[in-house]
Amino acid sequence: MFQIEIIEKCKQNNRAAQLQLYNQYCNGMFVVANRFVKDAMEAEDIVQESFIKAFAKLHQFKGEVTFGAWLKRIVINKSIDLIKSKKEHMLALEESHLKVVDHASENDWIVDDNVDVEDIKTAIKTLPDKYKYVLMLYLIEGYDHQEISEILNISTVASRTQLSRGKVKLKDILTQKKDGTRY
Repeated sequence: MFQIEIIEKCKQNNRAAQLQLYNQYCNGMFVVANRFVKDAMEAEDIVQESFIKAFAKLHQFKGEVTFGAWLKRIVINKSIDLIKSKKEHMLALEESHLKVVDHASENDWIVDDNVDVEDIKTAIKTLPDKYKYVLMLYLIEGYDHQEISEILNISTVASRTQLSRGKVKLKDILTQKKDGTRY
């Protein structure tokens, strides 16, 4: 059955079609949620809540993007909402203090060849949230600045600035010397 047909049946509350769509996307969405919340139980809850919301709002799905991309945005938003709700006070970055980032500098960061993806993921976890989320969405999830600004409810300028500053901090972490050698 084609994706469009499954979605149309889901819009009609066809439980078999909903189960088929759920089975098709649940594992991938769990991975996305778990990247953010770092807790399997919370990630499972997020996936469940995201599917409930997706099925309830399926009439809003217009097919402008794939269903997976649409659902992924719901999962990311739910993940970030959970993280924010767990924090008593998140520092707000005043956009008035942001400066426009030189776009040429976005490609001007290189780390040592012996740094692997796991080193980068571990380093990203240590960053402040305002940098961590933008880096994860941009580098790992592949979103552009417009999409990031919509997901995080910040301006595209803030997204670019936080990415640039996050990359600098990430590079510093990855190039710190330990006993005279990079680690």
